Amino acid sequence: MAEKKMTRRDFVRDGAMAAVGIAAGLAARRVSGQEKKESYQTKILNYNENMEYRRLGRTGLMVSAVSLGGHWKRLPGNEDLVKNRTEVVSKCIDCGINYVDACAGDEVQAYAKALKGRRDKMYFGYSWYEREMRFADWRKASKLMEGFDDGLKECRLDYVDLWRITCHEPGGQHTFNETMEFIEALQKAKQQGKARFTGISSHDRRWLAHVIKNFPEIEVILTPYTAMTREKPKDSLFAAVRECDVGLFGIKPFASNSLFRGNSQPGNPAAAEDDDRARLALRYILSNDAMTSPIPGLINNQQVDNVVRAVRERRQLDLAERAKLDRISDEVRANLPPEYQWLKDHEWV
Repeated sequence: MAEKKMTRRDFVRDGAMAAVGIAAGLAARRVSGQEKKESYQTKILNYNENMEYRRLGRTGLMVSAVSLGGHWKRLPGNEDLVKNRTEVVSKCIDCGINYVDACAGDEVQAYAKALKGRRDKMYFGYSWYEREMRFADWRKASKLMEGFDDGLKECRLDYVDLWRITCHEPGGQHTFNETMEFIEALQKAKQQGKARFTGISSHDRRWLAHVIKNFPEIEVILTPYTAMTREKPKDSLFAAVRECDVGLFGIKPFASNSLFRGNSQPGNPAAAEDDDRARLALRYILSNDAMTSPIPGLINNQQVDNVVRAVRERRQLDLAERAKLDRISDEVRANLPPEYQWLKDHEWV
């Protein structure tokens, strides 16, 4: 084949085009850092520059480093629940917190109302435990789906971002067949577009490690993580979380309020000390890279401000802070009420 001869016109044209391309490339490189930052921010729901965000395992969701748990312990008895939850959710949204977890029927109903018209600001984690695996009548896939569908209908929800079924606290009590039933239900909910992602909650760390290693349908888990919790040097649940790329929400970060000296009400004498303790515990929990987000129950706007402050503070504890946390952990062990003595079993996970 004859070689094509380049004319001067071709040379000038091609050179000009190349120059334009080089200039465009240089311009792109000059703004690439900013573009990457903006691209990162646009992928985060309800982004706030004062909040840290962590990847929720292989779901790919970027979740605030501290999120909102469903419980509302120590809420004054005469306070309107939906009004309180709406105000706290609003404060969370203002601060860049973008995940709320509900694990009981009254919680799902309250947060569905609080999030009405602003689902684009927060991810909604759902569990109606009264209709799930803890009760024998709800351990078939068909019954789980029935309960899930009824819950969505009652709360006027088209979908949830995470359906995480609440299992036995000693999850190993579930038989293999029961496990297959909830796996089937989670699959159906996802296939039908009613749950974007799926997971489970349990207090049984050994069973959780087994499930996430054998069932890829489990994308997220919830389990206790307190100021007392340590990572086992070998066969740790956290090692399995990293290996399987599973999202992890830490429940009971304040050990059912045994962390505190006061009553969590405005103006109580221990308020400043309790705020310090809450931040210290959260900083410690967040130092574990397997943790996506602890989910404390927050009952007022001041508590929301305090947990956001904890995210912004230095992550690693110094020697004095470590010693203080150890003293607090001893107090927590001594102060646990009878119904929460099992938290002592979560020191090495």
